[in-house]
Amino acid sequence: MPFISQIQRQSDYRLFPSSTPIVIDNGASYFRIGWAGETEPRVIFRNIVQRPRHKATGETVTIVGDHDPTLLKYFDCTRSGPRSAFDSNVVFQFEIMEYILDFGFDRLGANGSQIDHPILITECVFNPFQSRSKMAELLFETYGVPSIAYGVDAAFSYKYNQQHGICDKDGLAICPGFTTTHVIPFIDGEPMHQGSCRTNIGGYHITDYMKQLLSLKYPHHMARFSWEKVEDLKMEHCYIAPDYASEARLFQKGTKEAEDKTRLWQLPWVPPPTEEPPSEEEIARKAAIKEKQGQRLREMAEAKRSSRINELENESHGLEFLLQQLEQVEEHDIPSFLSATGYVSKQEVESALVKVRQSLLKAKGEPKAEQAELEEKTDPAGGERFPLLNIPDNMLTPEQLKEKKRQLFLKTTSEGRQRAKQKRYEEELERERRNQQDEQKRLENPELYLEQLHAKYKDISEKVEQRKRLKTNGGHTNGNSFSGSVGRGERLNAAQRERMRLLTTAAFDRGKGEDTFGARDEDWQLYKLMSKDNDDDDEGPDEHEAELARLTSRLQEVDPTFVPKTDTTNPQSVEAPRFRPLTQEDFQIFFGVERFRCPEILFNPNWIGIDQAGLDEMAGVSIRRLPTKGQELEERLTSSVFLTGGSSLFPGMSERLEAGIRMIRPCGSPIRIVKALDPILDAWRGASAYAAASHFPTQTFTKEDYYEKGEDCVRRYQFRYYTL
Repeated sequence: MPFISQIQRQSDYRLFPSSTPIVIDNGASYFRIGWAGETEPRVIFRNIVQRPRHKATGETVTIVGDHDPTLLKYFDCTRSGPRSAFDSNVVFQFEIMEYILDFGFDRLGANGSQIDHPILITECVFNPFQSRSKMAELLFETYGVPSIAYGVDAAFSYKYNQQHGICDKDGLAICPGFTTTHVIPFIDGEPMHQGSCRTNIGGYHITDYMKQLLSLKYPHHMARFSWEKVEDLKMEHCYIAPDYASEARLFQKGTKEAEDKTRLWQLPWVPPPTEEPPSEEEIARKAAIKEKQGQRLREMAEAKRSSRINELENESHGLEFLLQQLEQVEEHDIPSFLSATGYVSKQEVESALVKVRQSLLKAKGEPKAEQAELEEKTDPAGGERFPLLNIPDNMLTPEQLKEKKRQLFLKTTSEGRQRAKQKRYEEELERERRNQQDEQKRLENPELYLEQLHAKYKDISEKVEQRKRLKTNGGHTNGNSFSGSVGRGERLNAAQRERMRLLTTAAFDRGKGEDTFGARDEDWQLYKLMSKDNDDDDEGPDEHEAELARLTSRLQEVDPTFVPKTDTTNPQSVEAPRFRPLTQEDFQIFFGVERFRCPEILFNPNWIGIDQAGLDEMAGVSIRRLPTKGQELEERLTSSVFLTGGSSLFPGMSERLEAGIRMIRPCGSPIRIVKALDPILDAWRGASAYAAASHFPTQTFTKEDYYEKGEDCVRRYQFRYYTL
């Protein structure tokens, strides 16, 4: 089976005789395996399995324990996350457990699937019979081990430290582990399982709680808070507060002591590149390139313009020559003469000539006044262009009547365009005249001109805003520009209110006697007034708004500091908020209250919804469960409270646990808290020492006993912890 791991395979497996036991500390967090009699396990890895598929080949690979994160880019991990064989601290997924054992034996150096060494494996207190039986079946049936022994990890750690004089024969072993916390009383060196108790709280819950708090505090950095990283941050920064309420008040007040206890985690941040101003040589070089490109574009434009002028002149000469020829042709021969040219009538040729001459003047850059004068001189409007308009309808055939209607429409449209063009021309002349006057005033006194321009802009902008408020509120202002506090009647303008009055009057009159509405012409006039929309909104742009736009443009030209007012009534004119660039401070994670709030759940599990006792209460519960009671025995137990397990490494754990136990014990009771030499590895070291002792073979049950007696031998099995 292919494994992916950074752990090197041992090469001295064959050097150990078959009588040397293999010691396994099967923890919910880490799996440790090694040889009996040694002080350090040979292989340590996280007790998880992940089976992703390779993105290219589709092959399923097995990743056990720790792995190189850079390798995951080659695998699809979306359908296969990390899985554990444990539920709380009990093994229940033996398919995953088989992957774990395969990997552990492989890295220990075993060849093949047969293991010919005795096995000592740890388990939790009161491990269910089904879990122990399945583990025995897996080891005997799959790996063919000769014998098995089970032992409690906390008991091995207690006996190992008792041998080194850390704890006494009588005491309490408190083991806050990865998913659970156990308390086991020891009397005369033997664990009293009757007094044991368990709480479903451990290091896993602390890490998960810390991950949730940091994700809520820094939601834009959630991807940074991976499980492995939060686990490292927990072990590096968290501590147990002697008094949680007092510690929280320090951070609430923001004292100097709280600032000293706050830790900082700087996330990777790359400052944006700073653009240095270009040198004078660079500016000159870019200016030369720009001038060269501009000259080239001007030459291309001039060549194109010359070619266009030549084409228009040739076309104009051709049309003039065609008109000269038409002068010599009879009227009835004109259509046949023009059939080869694409024109239908003489008027069409003259109209085309006018358009060509206008395009020619425009291409040559002639003033617009000359273009308008040419258009007025050469426009064939009137009877020549529309000959049927002056003839009565009774003298025309049906086809000529249709042509007359078309000519009437064309004439009306042409006259409308001429009027609009003339109006635009006059407005442009007026605008140029006013701009010349403004420029003359500015040159005479720039400061006074700018001051008058600002004053005029302010006055007109207030008028425009007042007009918009009146249109919104219908002439009833309530001291602000919002319309949410006025009724529908107040929001109507004058024309709308007049239509409402007419409708009301007509409805009122309709109910009197016979309904005769529509019998008179005045009724239809009233109908037109009611249906006609004379809203002020359809009247086109206001003259104040046009003047305001002109002043805004002028102020932007002469005053670089001028900022026009935004129209708050128009959502499209409101400028979008500008976001500041990210700085190094935006990538800083601060640990303040989280440092002691997360591990506090060991003493208050109800904070995360686990309605069970904390560590200090569990000590009192364990003492009360003992069958043998007495003041002297209880004092001996509290005089040697032993801490082991990974979650006991938090600073301040011993002091807080001592204060908690003192509150539930009588005044003056002796209380002593001791910690294991190595809370993480002492369980494996104690098991290794037991497996290397001469009496260890008497503590195992063999494969023959299992095949002969079945599960009964597993049910009756009990490990005895002799003094080393």
